[in-house]
This record gives sequence, structure tokens and C-alpha cells, in this order.
Amino acid sequence: MPGTVPDWIPFTCLFLAALATALVVTPVARRIAVRLGAVDKPNPRRINKTPVPRMGGIAIFAGIAAAFFVQYAGTMLLGWPVVLVPSPRMQVNYWMLVAAFCVIFATGLLDDKFSLKPKQKLAGQILAAVIAVVGGLVIGDISNPLAPGFIHLGWIAYPLTVVYLVAYVNIINLIDGLDGLAAGISAIASMTMFVLSVWAGRLDSAALSIAVVGSSLGFLRYNFHPASIFMGDSGSLTLGFALGVSSLLSVTRFAGLTTIAVPLVISAVPILDTFSAIVRRTRAHVSVGHADRGHIHHRLMDEGYDQRQSVLLMYGWTALLCVGSILMTQVETIPRILIFCALLVLSMLFARRLHLFEPVLLHHYDPKTGEDELVSPADAAFEEEARAQEAHHHGRHGRRAR
Repeated sequence: MPGTVPDWIPFTCLFLAALATALVVTPVARRIAVRLGAVDKPNPRRINKTPVPRMGGIAIFAGIAAAFFVQYAGTMLLGWPVVLVPSPRMQVNYWMLVAAFCVIFATGLLDDKFSLKPKQKLAGQILAAVIAVVGGLVIGDISNPLAPGFIHLGWIAYPLTVVYLVAYVNIINLIDGLDGLAAGISAIASMTMFVLSVWAGRLDSAALSIAVVGSSLGFLRYNFHPASIFMGDSGSLTLGFALGVSSLLSVTRFAGLTTIAVPLVISAVPILDTFSAIVRRTRAHVSVGHADRGHIHHRLMDEGYDQRQSVLLMYGWTALLCVGSILMTQVETIPRILIFCALLVLSMLFARRLHLFEPVLLHHYDPKTGEDELVSPADAAFEEEARAQEAHHHGRHGRRAR
């Protein structure tokens, strides 16, 4: 970092500003949520046993905003280095990024209050991603692994970036199922992004990442089990979008295939959880968007772990992956590939041990009512349908073998 100000001072101030703001604003957000009726009430799919307000995203967003006000004041009044300096390869309009953050936060806030339809929520996510892309945040060219030079993505880079950002938004949203889980994983992932961004000299990404760390930890003070407030979609969408943006600003700009994998490794736990949910629901012939109790945290609790133990295990898994991602950036190509493969194999073994890809919802024809219904392991008909599905699966593979 150029200038006379030591490197650690601005980033420490950004972290503390975000942390303090989130600590102060979270109780206010809780009162706002109660007043607006944005409260998660217990039901068979939810873990909480008592009503819990769900607008914690207000505090997370406020923490990130406070950090950037502090950065602006430090730059203007104290001679701090300017962090909002676009890369020569990516001319980003940061005001457009601010607008995109406002749109994604507003989308989550509206969902917390009114429970938007999936298409409405997706429209808000796409709009935020499109604004960011129009502002210049675009996946760069990719180095060609088969020949010297780069693979130029051309116009495909624009829709690809939109899909990338929307995917990041949803992987954090989907993993937000236990007290403190999404906030803690976001803090660990963002801290890793911060380290990588500082090493890469990308101060814009580093500033955003450390602000997310502070906001997440400040909110976690109230969100860790037993939680007095949930982050809601206003928080999970904002955190997912922030992780996606920071990864584009920093890691993927180097455009090597192995470095493109780094942000995927950092967020591998929520990515695996999302991927297994898609496979699980597809196998059961139910809508991919249909909620179930087959996520990683559900499986861990079925194994006998309580909420805190399940969350801490997932923190540890995420931290291990993040350490691996840092190591990947410090070694040559072959060791990078070996580390990536080792992390992938360990994660898939863990997924198999937890039966993440096995359906937890199955269709069942009820002869009494004449209707097709969805049954879960808690229903007596579930085992019957599971056996029938397994027999059908083996029969089909037997015919293929002949």
C-alpha cells in the first residue's frame, strides 16, 4: 500500500468500523423486524423452536456501509491510500457497484417482510448482477491451458458473470439454516479473500472483504446459538453478493484455471450443499426449489450433533478448505492440482458419509385420498417408496447391462 500510512491501519479501522456498527445496529434491526412482523415461527422444516426476528441483514449492510464511510473519511482527511482503484484489465464504476449492493439488499429486505415469490426474488438478484456487470465487473479472459495466450470470452463474459454472481448469492442463502452458520462461513471465506487480495495488490477487494468480516462477526455476536435474530434474506443475499464481487475483483482477475478454482474452494461447503440439494431433489422428482431437510446441517444433526457442534464442524471444514486455497496460490501448477484434488476427494467422502445426495422427499400415491403427496423419513410410507425407487434403479441398470 503506497503512502506513509502503515498498511495495517486503514484495514484495521475498516474492520473495527464494520464490527462496531453491526454490534450496535443488530438490536435495532431486531426491533424493526418485530415491529414489521418479519419473524420466523417454528415449523417442521425449521430448526428454531421459538419465534425469531429475521432482518439481521440491516446490521450487516450497515456495517459494510460504515466501513466505506470510514475509508472515504480516511482518504480525504488522513491521507489514506485510495482503495477504489480499478484494475487496468477491469475498469469498474464503483458507484454502479454501490447501486447493485443496494438492489440486492432491498430484494432481501422485501423478501424478509413480504416473502417474495421465487421468480420475484430471482429477478432482484439478476437486476443487481446486471447493474454490477454494466458497471464493469466482468470475468476476465482465461489463460489457455493448451497453448500460450488467453481464451477471450467476448460477449459470453457478460451473461457468465451474471450467472456467477447470482449463484454466489444463492449458495449463501441456501446454507443459512443454523444459528451462526452463514455468518461464520462468510467471515472465514471473506478473511481468506482479504489475505489473497492483499497479496494480489487489489485494495478494492481487500477493503470489501475486511468490511464483510467485521460485519459478519459483529452480527454473529447475536446470531450464534441460541440466536436472538436471524440474518434473513437481507443478510444472506448481501453476504453472498459481497463474496461474489470480492472474488471477481481479486482472485479471478489473474485468469489462470487453477486460480479461478480458488474462490470455488473457499466457498466449497455452501457450493456442495447447493449441488447436493439439486441432485437430491432431481432424484426424487421434486422441484429443485422445494425445501427439504437434507442439507449438511440437517444431516449432521441427524448424526447426533447439536446446533453448536454442527456449526463448529462446518466452520472447521470451511477453514480447512480456505487454508488449502491459500496454499494453492503459493505453489507450482502440479502441487496446486494435487491440493485441489485432495480437497475435492475429502469433501466428496464427507458428503457421501452424510448421505447428502440421497432424497429426503419422495412422491407417494395415497389410495385413500387418490392424491400424489410428498413424504419424508418421518412418514411411514417413506421406506416403502425408497425401496421401490431403489428396485427401479437397479432394474434399469440391469437392463442396460444386458
